Amino acid sequence: MPCAGKSCDGLDPTTATAPTSSSSRHSSVHCAQQRSICHLTQPPPTQSCAIARKGKHRVTKPRLERPALDQLARHAKNIRRHVLRMAAGRGQGYVGQGLDAADILAALYFGEMRHDPAQPDWPERDRFLLSTGHYSIVLFAALAEAGVLNEAELDTYGADGSRLEMSSLETTPGVEITGGSLGHGLSLAAGMALGARLTGATHRVFNFLSDGELQEGATWEAAMFAAHQRLDRLVAIVDVNRTQADGPLEDVLEVEPVADKWRAFGWQAVEVNGNDLSELVPALATTRRRGRKPRVIVCHTRLGYGVPLIMERERAHFVRVEADEWDEASRQLERLA
Repeated sequence: MPCAGKSCDGLDPTTATAPTSSSSRHSSVHCAQQRSICHLTQPPPTQSCAIARKGKHRVTKPRLERPALDQLARHAKNIRRHVLRMAAGRGQGYVGQGLDAADILAALYFGEMRHDPAQPDWPERDRFLLSTGHYSIVLFAALAEAGVLNEAELDTYGADGSRLEMSSLETTPGVEITGGSLGHGLSLAAGMALGARLTGATHRVFNFLSDGELQEGATWEAAMFAAHQRLDRLVAIVDVNRTQADGPLEDVLEVEPVADKWRAFGWQAVEVNGNDLSELVPALATTRRRGRKPRVIVCHTRLGYGVPLIMERERAHFVRVEADEWDEASRQLERLA
């Protein structure tokens, strides 16, 4: 559905709800914006979505269509292709994380979040805070797929002088915070969500965390603060791939039961298969509802999902692969349904 204005208003705060890292009905609105596309997802059937056009609002009824999920799957696969391209160019990278989180970022950037690729700092955008800075490879891939970054720039990933650092920097277009020092993202997200409420803004704040970050005390301090402040526009997304730099989670410091811990801290929690869009999409759609509690989506994923060469490696937190193996990795990805 074309949108004539330069930017999109997204969810109408008078009709749509939002909180504060495939049975539902779903459709995507694509707003032509010069060279870019603005991807906004319409709310569930009980809500409506207002799109700005020449100073007026058109309210459209949402629908769920299987092709919408198929389209998200194509974006997720393209994101994985971008991840392999970046890592192959350097011969190394955080490939496993990029592959396992591709479905999550596809569901967010092409289904759920309000954002304008032609104007990454659009004031009404939903905020996506990548707390795990080393996951930058998948964020850059998603931003390139969305049109925020030029795909050719992906070839500079990790190079001297590049904007695409292996640990994300807020100076890169579309990147909200500098990541890398784990455990701080949720505090920043909670502050942004509180600030939005105080100023009457309606955007949501999504904070992407890793399961290893749950070993950080600051994460739980922020969780307590967010629950105390009832920041229902704050959404934490936890990637539970059970792997960190020092080895499997169970050998380093176990964090399960993850969802129950968040509930004990006063959050609404749901667990999904983070590599299954039919579970991700409806779970993310629930974050539009106001519930006087922050929400967390616990996403169980497989490190290196879609590429057995990476999935089957004993140590896959940071991967170095020979050139011929990258070719095989690409062939394996193309066989992913």
